[in-house]
Amino acid sequence: MLKFTKDHEWLKIDGDVATVGITAYAAEQLGDLVFVQLPEIGTTLDKGQEVAVVESVKTASDVYSPLAGEVVEINEVIVNDPSIVNSDPEKAGWFFKLKLADLGSLDGLMDEAAYKELIG
Repeated sequence: MLKFTKDHEWLKIDGDVATVGITAYAAEQLGDLVFVQLPEIGTTLDKGQEVAVVESVKTASDVYSPLAGEVVEINEVIVNDPSIVNSDPEKAGWFFKLKLADLGSLDGLMDEAAYKELIG
């Protein structure tokens, strides 16, 4: 199951774990990424909390936790090579995996059709 946020994050849900990254639209708007900072494994997050930072040749931007939960894995590959986020943002360019505190909170997220309508 794939879900999206208004902050241009995507979530791929597998049981009670969500793989989180930024959308292709967000990566395109940011431009070529040169730096990615990810959270520590074991970090407990609230919905909307700043969780990661991305810097591009254009700007720096925060990434927010789309839901509450605990970080159980991070993608070290994008720390070493941020360009992966630009070339494959919705697969290999994932940021972190979040063990969700409440599966019911998924209902507040958008499906792909609603997200595409948001970005026009």
